[in-house]
Amino acid sequence: MLSLRSVSGSNSSRGIAAVVGVGPRLGSAVARKFASEGYTIAILSRDLEKLSQLAEEIAQAAKAQVFALRVDCADARSVREAFEGVLSLGPVEVLVYNACEPPAANEDARPAPFLAVTPDAFHRALAVSAGGAFHCAQQVIPGMVERGRGTIIFTGSSASVTGFAGYSDLSR
Repeated sequence: MLSLRSVSGSNSSRGIAAVVGVGPRLGSAVARKFASEGYTIAILSRDLEKLSQLAEEIAQAAKAQVFALRVDCADARSVREAFEGVLSLGPVEVLVYNACEPPAANEDARPAPFLAVTPDAFHRALAVSAGGAFHCAQQVIPGMVERGRGTIIFTGSSASVTGFAGYSDLSR
């Protein structure tokens, strides 16, 4: 089911910047930066309630249009439905993929030691970080090719370059 919540600000826009995997740190900072540069922002995450609050903050601070959409990046159908909402706003000029789900061993989401990671948790983490990136890119690339422009940015953590304990799904 598609959930789209709009928080309006200014109507001037350089296009749509879709930021997937928006949380309190990097995703939020990226969304704020694109909003301050005049983009209409679509922020996507699993927690629509927290996302809606963040959308309101960004819209007010940057005087931008910000839309919050719920997505489960591990689910191709959820991604497709979320991007139906994003693309209804207009063509996506920028896609930033920042979603990940480290396999956590406990409820406080601390990184799990490698031997404590279950195969299901590992596969879910890969489905979010790699599969979700693939599905999101497939949603925006046709429009970018048609227009002859667009930008896709895949963020990562330092664990993707230098592996460290608890982030086996992100390490190479």
